[in-house]
Amino acid sequence: MTRKVLVLGEVRDGSLRNVSFEAIAAAKTTAEGGEVVGVLIGNSVNALSGELIQFGADRVVTIEDEKLKQYTPDGYSQAIMAVIDAEKPEGLIFGHTALGKDLAPKIAAKLNSGLISDVTALEVAGGNLVFTRPIYSGKAFEKKIVTDGLIFATIRPNNISPLEKGESRTGEVSSLSVDIKDLRTIIKEVVRKASEGVDLSEAKVIVAGGRGVKSEEGFSPLQELAKVLNGAVGASRGACDADYCDYSLQIGQTGKVVTPDLYIACGISGAIQHLAGMSNSKVIVAINKDPEANIFKVADYGIVGDLFEVVPMLTEEFRKLLVNA
Repeated sequence: MTRKVLVLGEVRDGSLRNVSFEAIAAAKTTAEGGEVVGVLIGNSVNALSGELIQFGADRVVTIEDEKLKQYTPDGYSQAIMAVIDAEKPEGLIFGHTALGKDLAPKIAAKLNSGLISDVTALEVAGGNLVFTRPIYSGKAFEKKIVTDGLIFATIRPNNISPLEKGESRTGEVSSLSVDIKDLRTIIKEVVRKASEGVDLSEAKVIVAGGRGVKSEEGFSPLQELAKVLNGAVGASRGACDADYCDYSLQIGQTGKVVTPDLYIACGISGAIQHLAGMSNSKVIVAINKDPEANIFKVADYGIVGDLFEVVPMLTEEFRKLLVNA
């Protein structure tokens, strides 16, 4: 069954987030040969339309308004609902990001629709579109199908591979005028606490520290390793509670859920709450002085040793390998 599927392209600091391209790939599967329509919302987003098309969108609808410069649930929901009314899609795909997790339930409620959140895989099997999502903090997975109504899902970043970029792909770009009004939230200023560099939720490599880093300065070797690998730095709740770093870096059940290609855990014991946020990483490397640490149970590779000796050695070896690559 072919479908028209809308994909929300998520913009941050004037650029499209990688999850937008992953969402297009998910929408292609959902559409089953139908049309994938990208949606861009913001103050100046027209220039990004071509990139959505190059990654697989058949066409793009943009909504531009000064009131949409920063995300607000009221403003974005008005814009999305206007596109839905105009396009009458059979499916919606958002990223399972802070924006997507806030906006998707509001849209689902307005449409009286179900919502499959935090999807890590989808496929067509037995004539049905099957969505896979984790439950019980990642200890198990459930498969869901939509039997009636709109197909609406959010996808977890770094789980569905984007389509290959086609520089020569072309598609129609149209704009929709929406009267954004009655905003209950006005963004006066955005203060970012997260460190500069690679976005933690989309990073392919994450170097994370726990209480074993011992201090704020103890994160320095981790930051150096992350820089060499073009990755991001994360932390356990223990490190955040001890004021070694900001809570914006927290990974775990009450922090960010990440699925990088490589996760290097340094001085992290492996509490179940932390494992819930990173256990689905593709390759896990654990560095800890305690050979009985719980983190080794989920690690693909374990190094028993002092992180302040091991991490600089790893950094130097990776630097040599990457220079010679």
